[in-house]
Amino acid sequence: MRPREFPDQRNDRAATSAPVRQETGAQRDDRNLGELIQELRVVSLGVQVLFGFLLSLPFTVRFDRLNGGQRDLYVTSLVLSAVSTVLLLGPVAYHRTVFRQGLKEHLVRFANVIAILGLAAVGAAVLVAVLLVIGYVAGMPAAALATALMAVMLVALWFAVPLIRRRERPARRQTSPSRTAR
Repeated sequence: MRPREFPDQRNDRAATSAPVRQETGAQRDDRNLGELIQELRVVSLGVQVLFGFLLSLPFTVRFDRLNGGQRDLYVTSLVLSAVSTVLLLGPVAYHRTVFRQGLKEHLVRFANVIAILGLAAVGAAVLVAVLLVIGYVAGMPAAALATALMAVMLVALWFAVPLIRRRERPARRQTSPSRTAR
């Protein structure tokens, strides 16, 4: 099969002097899946650390000192961490289930969506955990301020900047004719 040039690659070439990546659809799916798995490895470590911390917290002596609102924040953060763990491990389970079934392109598309949802869940879990811990240590006014600043950073860096960049290059959303024919 002759490698083809995808629409986003033509735009990349026009925008930069970088050489065009010549790859088949299967090679592109393999590359995209590999990149996604690498990204999930990085974020999964952070989620595991947060989740482990939250799981151990009730067994500490000071946990009994939390008031009702703080306990609600704890439970919220724990549930969001569990949700993000499930979402971020979802692509691995999906891949194992459809392995060698010729569904890699669908896997990549599905995994992308649930990875984004997983990032949103882990972001929310981190924000709630920051609110809980800073509220406990320094009081709610400081916690609210720190959490608001973290939320702005998180939303800007994880979602707003990439979405703005994506809108600047609308041709990236096009699919090649051979992909829609599959």
